[in-house]
Amino acid sequence: MIITKTPFRMSFFGGGTDIEEYFREYGGAVLSTTFDKYCYVTVRHLPRFFDYTTELAYSKMERVKDVDEIQHPAVRNAMKMLDMHEIRLTYEADLPARSGLGTSSSFAVGMLNAFYALKGKYADKKTLADEAIYLERELCQEAGGWQDQIAASFGGMNRIEFNRDGTYDVRPIIIHPERKQQLNDNLLMFFTGFTRFSSEVQKVNQADYGGKIKQLQQLYLLVDEAQAILEDKYSNLDIFGHLLDKTWKLKRQTSGAITTNSINDLYEKGIKAGALGGKLLGAGGGGFLVFYVRTENKESVLDAMKDLLHVPFRFEDSGTQVIHYTPEMYEPKE
Repeated sequence: MIITKTPFRMSFFGGGTDIEEYFREYGGAVLSTTFDKYCYVTVRHLPRFFDYTTELAYSKMERVKDVDEIQHPAVRNAMKMLDMHEIRLTYEADLPARSGLGTSSSFAVGMLNAFYALKGKYADKKTLADEAIYLERELCQEAGGWQDQIAASFGGMNRIEFNRDGTYDVRPIIIHPERKQQLNDNLLMFFTGFTRFSSEVQKVNQADYGGKIKQLQQLYLLVDEAQAILEDKYSNLDIFGHLLDKTWKLKRQTSGAITTNSINDLYEKGIKAGALGGKLLGAGGGGFLVFYVRTENKESVLDAMKDLLHVPFRFEDSGTQVIHYTPEMYEPKE
């Protein structure tokens, strides 16, 4: 039996510039972190006592006799890609799916990590990120960028650079531990209660790239500014909050699917209560709101958001991990 633990990601700056169509022409970068909310994938070989050969438990239960019968596209394509047979797979998570935190990509990374471990093979973080990108974007034909799979695999707070030649580099943010702790303490996250399929929002977001180039280039420049603020221990960390407000306003210009009137109202309520800035996490349309708030204004913002679920979190640095490994004797059928 294999159990993997894969974190969710929080993207601060550069979202949208990780779309391949964009960064192959202009280059792109994202500043993001992973935090201590995870998805767990358990995989083992299915005993041959049943009249089905694969069992999946996620938001629904699937029991099938052939891989091609699997409804879940990521599982079906991953099993074919890695030649997996006769398995029982269970998925569970600390946070809901379709909530803007890269949950589907964390699942893809964790599943691939588990499949390799079940085969007795080690897959490094870059291999897992690359194959999760291929799985979601090519095999499943889901719209979206590359940042989620990379962040979930590598973990930590990073600048992920997307190059015109189709490669990427993961560069850790060099930030003093006390400053990183202060940033964590100044961020408040709330669940809006709305969920949506990221790939559907991404299709809308990517519909008219020609009219969004200017905004995406400005979003890219904010990555440099934010990184400089974090890495210079003498700069005012509150500027990070103001930059979040700036990136939120720019992001809203890139697509009507980014936000809703309800989310706009929630955001403005947080700002009036004392938040310096914030943003909706993920592709847009719902999920989680994160605010940057000075210590003296936290109670005010928490009170203003009292109708929403507050989700405390801490940054994490590990990325996807195999947390349980029990090898199995398995002989494929003839």
